[in-house]
Amino acid sequence: MSVPDQLRYTESHHWARREEDGTVSVGITHHAQQELGDIVFIDIPEAGRQLTQGESCGAIESVKTAADLFAPVAGVVVAVNGEIADAPQLVNEQAYTAWLFRLLPDDTAQIDALLDAAAYRKLAGDD
Repeated sequence: MSVPDQLRYTESHHWARREEDGTVSVGITHHAQQELGDIVFIDIPEAGRQLTQGESCGAIESVKTAADLFAPVAGVVVAVNGEIADAPQLVNEQAYTAWLFRLLPDDTAQIDALLDAAAYRKLAGDD
């Protein structure tokens, strides 16, 4: 299983990547997309929405099941990936490049408190 070392992870199988502009890109992990199967729809939070850490903020539907999206850190949604709305299967194809939304974090310390790659590998059973 692919788990990039430069990302941070949540126990709910989301990843967070710090961007150069101070925002945080959010997506779901390879493990999550594998468990979901073929993704057919993603409900992404709208730009401008204030999220709290751990808040349910959207959903992913696959041919097998549906799952909630959660905010890995608190912040304001500043961008959404419009490509994903039209082609949700991109998450299956490129789990770590197909970001869903970007947040301007309220507290960058929350990012550091997320799981590192080694801890996530252990959680996902790939250690």
